[in-house]
Amino acid sequence: MSDIEQAPPGVDITVPSPARMYDYILGGTDNYEVDRTAVEAVRAKMPELEDAAWANRGFLQRSVRWLAEQGVRQFIDIGAGLPTMNNTHDAAQAVAPDARILYADNDPLVAVHANELLAGSSGTAFITADFRDPDGLLGHEETLAMIDFSEPVALLAVALTHFVPDDDDPWGLIRQYMERLVPGSYLALTSITSDRQVDESVGNLKRVYSRSSAGAFPRTRSEVERFFTGLEIVPPYEGAEAALTYVGMWGAEDPEAADSDGSRWGYCAVARKTG
Repeated sequence: MSDIEQAPPGVDITVPSPARMYDYILGGTDNYEVDRTAVEAVRAKMPELEDAAWANRGFLQRSVRWLAEQGVRQFIDIGAGLPTMNNTHDAAQAVAPDARILYADNDPLVAVHANELLAGSSGTAFITADFRDPDGLLGHEETLAMIDFSEPVALLAVALTHFVPDDDDPWGLIRQYMERLVPGSYLALTSITSDRQVDESVGNLKRVYSRSSAGAFPRTRSEVERFFTGLEIVPPYEGAEAALTYVGMWGAEDPEAADSDGSRWGYCAVARKTG
């Protein structure tokens, strides 16, 4: 059967999708030849690509577990991507079975698979929404049915903002979301960085993603830090300063061992909204 015959209605398989590319990197099967070709073009100049993806995935799982351990019971995961193993609700509900998780993504294939996966799962919901429309996403009927905005919420923007160009002001968008959340809420965010990376690798990554449904915009440490302006960053691991770190190191039992080449492709932090 051809890719065209397998593609659900509304799914464009002539253009690579970042969500499907990520799925392929992680060993998933919900991707098409156009996505696999794009990934291999990135990998040709970035052999640590798979390591980077798994380091980012590990941050998601560890940070969600930590947030649940702090008493957070509501999660909004924007740009959730295709369902894979150990999703946000798996990590959160392993700690707190009563945790509620709202997934949001603007990719139609994500909607197809998320709705199948979440059917019958308690405390979860998925909506098709765009990060660049805070009012539409937060005001969606499913959001309002799932999330109590008078209680703390964890906003997850994991591997999301680096697909949003400066002209769309991703910093202002994150601020708008956090302004709608009460004190005691958290932001967990990761972003690809160009810091200390080979220019050829960064340029190749940007070229490949420029031909996908969303360009890639690696950012410097200071640019990633701006997402946390006004928030209280928590120490990423025991003995660390309250500051950004590489994605593989956050919450790691052995941060030094987790400081891999792939991990250094992304900065991350978890930060609390104070009173």
